[in-house]
Amino acid sequence: MYDHIKKAAYDANMELPKLGLVIFTFGNVSAADHDLGVFAIKPSGVPYEDLSPEKMVIVDFDGNTIEGDLRPSSDTKTHAVLYKHWGRSVGGVCHTHSTYGTAWAQSQRDIPIFGTTHADYNTVDIPCAPPMIDEYIAGDYEYKTGFQIMDVFQDKGLDYKEVEMVLVGNHAPFSWGKTAAKAVHNSAVLEAIAKMALLTEQINPQAPRLKDALIRKHYERKHGPDSYYGQS
Repeated sequence: MYDHIKKAAYDANMELPKLGLVIFTFGNVSAADHDLGVFAIKPSGVPYEDLSPEKMVIVDFDGNTIEGDLRPSSDTKTHAVLYKHWGRSVGGVCHTHSTYGTAWAQSQRDIPIFGTTHADYNTVDIPCAPPMIDEYIAGDYEYKTGFQIMDVFQDKGLDYKEVEMVLVGNHAPFSWGKTAAKAVHNSAVLEAIAKMALLTEQINPQAPRLKDALIRKHYERKHGPDSYYGQS
């Protein structure tokens, strides 16, 4: 019953070290089946070279383990919150501590939209959620991280179906997508944009934000009814 999401989660997790997005056992990816109300996620602390589809843990959208002999990722409740509250548009969630994305998260800054690479994916700065409040820290930490993410989207008036990536202040990046593979893709894009933005500010600390006409042009080339990038 769960083989398809176990395989999807395994394949997605194995991309993280290949893409240089994780070291050691950092990071995790999950793959959801909303019809079944569950997701498959990496087991906690297991080295990537020791993973297999069979070792993926099946969890429901309340964070309860449904199937598996291993403990799920320590970030499982964060994934569960996003699946439960954001629904079917989120079929995969990815969390890394990638170097440049995490550096921006630790700086507690949004990643400014400086160039067209950024605009190919977002029309806004990549948001950084404020550091977690003490009440959340003292409570169910990983569960509250999900609300920390949702709160910044509400506060900034952003649509999680359009902006599929976020920085959690003082923590690290999360990304999502319709599939686990797309969530990993978005994580890699976030890391590349974070690196480019850092270098841009080092070269020119007064670098201007990309002008609106270019933002619209590059985003609409790839998104929406008039998109024309790639093969139809």
